[in-house]
Amino acid sequence: MPDGSPQKQPAADEPEAGSSAPKPQRAKSSSSKRLKDFEISIPIVYGNIAFWLGKKASEYQSHKWTVYVRGATNEDLGVVIKRAVFQLHSSFNNPTRVMESPPFELSESGWGEFEIAITLFFHSDVCEKPLNLFHHLKLYPEDESGPLSTKKPVVVESYDEIVFPEPSEAFVARIQNHPTVNIPRLPTGLRLPSPAPVDEIERNKRGDTKDSPLVQWFTNFSEADELLKLAAARERVQNHIAKLRRQLSLIDSQPPQLKTIVDQ
Repeated sequence: MPDGSPQKQPAADEPEAGSSAPKPQRAKSSSSKRLKDFEISIPIVYGNIAFWLGKKASEYQSHKWTVYVRGATNEDLGVVIKRAVFQLHSSFNNPTRVMESPPFELSESGWGEFEIAITLFFHSDVCEKPLNLFHHLKLYPEDESGPLSTKKPVVVESYDEIVFPEPSEAFVARIQNHPTVNIPRLPTGLRLPSPAPVDEIERNKRGDTKDSPLVQWFTNFSEADELLKLAAARERVQNHIAKLRRQLSLIDSQPPQLKTIVDQ
């Protein structure tokens, strides 16, 4: 898997909501002292929510929409991500939008759907390379024959995990107790450096999306749901293997002459 990209996992669907299942990739950690045979992951969700403007809609302003990158449980991603750049269609004024702090989102209005390139830049102790994501802005529901609604938006979100293999000790020390980050048990006897002091103003800043006006429309990507999906997939595979074994057993139990005919 190429460096500088996230490990992706399938997203869940909601009514009038879309999802995508990008390919797994990984991010390359920064160059200070690293933890060998160790990795951490950051669950994120990226996508858009679009509201039809109803009677206020015009030919070129039919929808109000917001595109974003958020924590999978709406935690503050600012502990890992330094800034996010959203590249809009060239028809927009100032199509390159830079978000220097969380929440990493922007709102616009328009009438057309297009692909948005999202580039994530990490703090210096996290990763040296930026990470590129791509999201297709969705304004209209999948059932285009149905009526548009001003009350229920179109929601399209993708679940993703950014995996950092061999992270720096400084990074792990700084975020080891942060709810945004999934950290496995640290190696026995490991002593991490003390994290740098956090300015009180920075400490009080909130970059999570728990109080976002859009939170009621966010897809709930819970770990329990993911585990249930994995368990169901595992059961399907095991049932298929059992079926193949039964078929092989039937073939082995047949008379030699009939087995020769089957093999042919």
